[in-house]
Amino acid sequence: MSKRRLAIVLFNLGGPDGPKAVRPFLFNLFNDPAIITLPGPARLALATLISTTRAKSARANYARMGGGSPLLPETMAQAGVLQTAIDTGLPDLDTRIFIAMRYWKPDSAAAAAAAKAFAPDEIVLLPLYPQFSSTTTASSLAAWRKAYDGPGVSRAVCCYPLAEGFIEAHARKIEAAYAAAGSPKPVRLLFSAHGLPEQIISGGDPYQVQIEAAAAAIAGRLDPSWDWSVCYQSRVGRLKWLGPSTPEAIEAAAKAGLGVVVCPISFVSEHIETLVELDHEYAELAQQLGCPSYTRVPALGVDTAFIETLAQIVKTALNRPDGSEPASAWRCGPDWKHCPARRESAA
Repeated sequence: MSKRRLAIVLFNLGGPDGPKAVRPFLFNLFNDPAIITLPGPARLALATLISTTRAKSARANYARMGGGSPLLPETMAQAGVLQTAIDTGLPDLDTRIFIAMRYWKPDSAAAAAAAKAFAPDEIVLLPLYPQFSSTTTASSLAAWRKAYDGPGVSRAVCCYPLAEGFIEAHARKIEAAYAAAGSPKPVRLLFSAHGLPEQIISGGDPYQVQIEAAAAAIAGRLDPSWDWSVCYQSRVGRLKWLGPSTPEAIEAAAKAGLGVVVCPISFVSEHIETLVELDHEYAELAQQLGCPSYTRVPALGVDTAFIETLAQIVKTALNRPDGSEPASAWRCGPDWKHCPARRESAA
């Protein structure tokens, strides 16, 4: 008898693969109604303006990484290691992993066509966004559902902010980076997450509370003497964003006479926010402000504990009914209306 077929779809934001792709990538990003909530014509005009005016500076940043984003190669590497873990853990299934990038190639339409040709019996939709947001997970899932019209019972994972391997992998990478830097003292550990406008959070998005819960869980695995805080990077535009910003947190540490160890808590792959913002812009800022030291913790990448957690998430998803569920001990309260797995009432 032939094996049942399992399609695993990995979601990520994507990034331009060369200088010519920068402007259309930016256009796709800012034309997403989950990012810019204006009506269609106004959003289209604004996306055109932003992508045109920001293209030159963005190309310069991507040039620092060789001209394009490493996000697709990083995601492909994660998919390859995950494929091995799934084949070992679920040998009775014929499994294939597909990558769906939200704003560049391969996009959801391409991934959906490839998955349809595979004709899966089961589908697990697995975002590489550990914390749920309407701007990331929900947007990617919406694009997929619009694109896919093939067979298979589909199960979506909404988040895994407290998954054991995710927490453990971050804690180990922090300790390793700190030791490799010569264990400089005194320092403050900054959990740096991609920022969002406050109005998105106040509208019912659980992203901030999940970031803070994950940071607390990771800090709980470290020596109690660690001084730590949460901050948010990549702020753009005139809206009020979540704070403190990472530059503000670095400045506060410098004023306190502390070095900084920066952990990219919302990024599981290296890309422009880590390789340019964290490795260059914020490192230079820390030096200018007189921080005694600056250490950047790597993204999780193909860390064994993290990949094993993703494999376990897939197995768990296959054993539950259809629908979006978190993959760890997490339930959003009733205030977080954008969470697809929120409780009806607070615990």
